[in-house]
Amino acid sequence: MTIFQPETVQAILFDLDGTLVDTDDHSVARMAQRLRPLLRGRSDRFARRLVMAIETPGNSAITALDILGLDAPVFRLGDRVRHWRQPGHQLAFHLIPGVEAMMAQLVGRYRLALVTTRGRGHIDAFLQAFPQIGQVLEVTCGLEDTYRLKPHPAPLWHAAAHLQVPIQNCLMVGDTTVDVKAARRAGAQCVAVLCGFGERRELERAGAHLILDSTAELTQHLASLRV
Repeated sequence: MTIFQPETVQAILFDLDGTLVDTDDHSVARMAQRLRPLLRGRSDRFARRLVMAIETPGNSAITALDILGLDAPVFRLGDRVRHWRQPGHQLAFHLIPGVEAMMAQLVGRYRLALVTTRGRGHIDAFLQAFPQIGQVLEVTCGLEDTYRLKPHPAPLWHAAAHLQVPIQNCLMVGDTTVDVKAARRAGAQCVAVLCGFGERRELERAGAHLILDSTAELTQHLASLRV
């Protein structure tokens, strides 16, 4: 694994799902509930393995749609279908334990940004749900903001440019190989977290500079918290 150099970090770019919020775990819980009549006590474990198996090809499909210029229309269609099936349904975000306290420690010491493949509507819903985090994120980059999505480096370059921080002084924090690959291709460092869908071995192979059990542990590994 490449050596992590926290002393060079000036800005931190966070992924959303599986990094700041545990929406991945809620997807597993919903699937496990549906499988429980068939698998009983094994439903939770099987559901997690199944969702994790879907994650990588799912990200590849999003990238393919992005290259074809079909990503935005497909995401909008998905939102409309969900609204039709569940009128009045509100997006539910659940912060990963310790994330709020972690962000409070980082603010004023690092420039902070959100880099996600979610669309602007979902980003705004997250910021409204957690204004204490929304007010410290200087930049948010989502589906509509760049022509290419992660693992392409464009979203990270976009966030770094708007923060006016050199990309080599940025740290990407995410839970999948897509985040790690985007960081390495952009020229940024990357901390991978295991509170989402990524597995340690694949994150190591992708080139993560550091792997943590939870995003909330990040401050423990930033040696120079500037004042």
